[in-house]
Amino acid sequence: MRVLVIHGPNLNLLGERQPEIYGSLTLAEVNELIAVAARDLGVSVDCVQHNGEGEIINAIHDARSSYDGVVINPGAFSHYSYAIADAISSVQIPIVEVHLSNIAGREAHRRISVTAASCIGSVSGFGPLSYVLALRALAQKTEN
Repeated sequence: MRVLVIHGPNLNLLGERQPEIYGSLTLAEVNELIAVAARDLGVSVDCVQHNGEGEIINAIHDARSSYDGVVINPGAFSHYSYAIADAISSVQIPIVEVHLSNIAGREAHRRISVTAASCIGSVSGFGPLSYVLALRALAQKTEN
């Protein structure tokens, strides 16, 4: 099984941007946690980070020919990007949405995800473990 992990805008600043909300691990350290979990699951994983909406859409489109599933953290785009939601709906591979923080417990404008409805599921609020849980769920769902 091949999985693409897409980190959205500002996640390149993990470890320095609001660590009280997003944690102290860097993106490289989060990617290493994902890689370890993938090895344990026997899954091949690639991680990318894009700040631009169009880059994320292109990554989703491209994933359909090379990957069996996607784990995506759309960042702030999750709250208003119908274009990313449409891209997720347009591909025939399972996609799981991830958030480091519990978006349901955040500011009102962060409580709604327009992209989550296009995904097979979502995981939020567990910091970097959210990615690992999403990867596990995706692997199990795809296996079944």
